[in-house]
This record gives sequence, structure tokens and C-alpha cells, in this order.
Amino acid sequence: MVVGAKTGKSPKPDTLRIFLDANVLFSAVRALGAMRQMLTALKNQGHVLVAEAYVCTEARRNLVAKAGETALQDLEVILATVELGGLRQAITASQAQAANWLPEKDRPVLLAAIALRCDALVTGDKTHFGAGYGQSFVGVTLYSPAQLALALLVKAN
Repeated sequence: MVVGAKTGKSPKPDTLRIFLDANVLFSAVRALGAMRQMLTALKNQGHVLVAEAYVCTEARRNLVAKAGETALQDLEVILATVELGGLRQAITASQAQAANWLPEKDRPVLLAAIALRCDALVTGDKTHFGAGYGQSFVGVTLYSPAQLALALLVKAN
């Protein structure tokens, strides 16, 4: 269930700050289909799309390896519509503990979403994040792309 944005986090009370994992950015670049349409629709509804250096670097590395250097131009077009955040606050011990269920390499993704005060984290990484889909961790709810589309886009239409 999507909970309204926390006070002072989003421009309007009915908008969410949505953190994008690297695989979401990768998929939006690689195909002109559903993922890119979802990001466009979320943005058009006024939601704030958020990413940070860790996931951008991973998306760039994977794109170069699998799609070549030219894909980086498409990534930059998408990133121009995304709030690229530096960490807004230091991570506390209790916040760090909330990510301990994840493999070490995936913890920075959830911790960045927490530090950037996001309401949601969308990731297609079912292997590592799937057990947390639909759950909230320090105010950040994890979603698969399909779950987020159903929760925010289908109900809006």
C-alpha cells in the first residue's frame, strides 16, 4: 500500500519521492517500452524521481558493457528528468541496521533512498530485494516496477 508522502518531502502532499535503482534506469534506456513509459507517467503525475551516484555509476557500467557507449547519451536524457541527490543526512546506526537483510553490495541503494528521504524505492532486482517488496524500511517502501505502476498509475486512471 502506498502511503502519502511525508510532510516536507515532496512538493505536494499527494506526490512521492521515488528512488530509482540502477536496473530501472538501465531498462528505461535499453527499451523504449514499459519502463520508460512508467517513469514518464510518474513524472507527469508530479512524483519526484530520485537517484544518486552509486546507482548512476552502476547503470552506466552495465550499459557500456551490454549496450555500448552510445547508450550513455540516452541515460543522460533520462537523468535530466531525475533529481540527482547527494546524501541529505548521515545514516544512523538504526537506519543502517534496517538494510542488514540485503547483500552488502545492495545496502547502499536502500540507504541512499533513506538518506534522500524517499517514500519509495523501485527495483527490478527480485533476487536481492524481492523479499522486501511491499515492506517499508525507515519510511521507504520497496516496490517492483509492476507493483509501483499498479499502486500509482492504474489507480490514477
